[in-house]
Amino acid sequence: MSDSQQGRVQAQFGPSAAAYVTSAGHAAGPDLEWLLAWGRKRGAARVLDIATGGGHTALAFSRFTESVVAMDVTLPMLEAARRFIAREGAAVRFVGGDVETLPFRDATFGTVTCRIAAHHFPALLPALRQVARVLRAGGTFLIQDILGHDDQDAAAFIREVERRRDPSHVRAYRQLEWTAFLRAAGLTVLDETVMSKVRPWDEWTTRMRMTPEARADLERFVLAAPAHCRDAFDFRIEDGRIVSFTDRMLLLRADRD
Repeated sequence: MSDSQQGRVQAQFGPSAAAYVTSAGHAAGPDLEWLLAWGRKRGAARVLDIATGGGHTALAFSRFTESVVAMDVTLPMLEAARRFIAREGAAVRFVGGDVETLPFRDATFGTVTCRIAAHHFPALLPALRQVARVLRAGGTFLIQDILGHDDQDAAAFIREVERRRDPSHVRAYRQLEWTAFLRAAGLTVLDETVMSKVRPWDEWTTRMRMTPEARADLERFVLAAPAHCRDAFDFRIEDGRIVSFTDRMLLLRADRD
């Protein structure tokens, strides 16, 4: 990850670490359960969770996995996840590191997970090549991220919304793009699903510590956008106030060749 992008990520998520630990949308839900079901079927002895954030995915996998390593580039986030998982009584190892230079030997893990984080990566392919490198032959990569929209106007609209709320956001990728990048890294998609995830507006904007002025500017931008762009993400507006919107989440299981 470039120094500038790494700095943006750390600046955004370091002060927000506690909010991500307590985020209900990250802590549980059918999306996480789906990844866990895939993981249980694979039964890997060693799991790496990259960009672990609040540590919820690492914690969930530790319930049935012998060895789990949680990695993040933002050290305050990693420390918040460490404290959270310690309170839960789980055994997880924590490592600071960048997705583009994973600090592990080749073929170390049977499963690698990455949940709701890849839209912060400056580019997908370098990170995916690192994932393939640390996976054993036949190992599994389990991914969840925001699904990019096929309509260019809608995609540009939501990208601007995301960036105004979180300057470290880069972009969400379409399903065909994910499949192509994974294939280029030596990973083959074997299973996939798409789920909807409702984003309550107040919680979503507050978690990123937006100033009242920045939030007001963002809300004016959303309300002034073409209706078809808002409709693409099911923005709920009541009495001129934004209540929520809905992301589509792409979940993939890809195996190393």
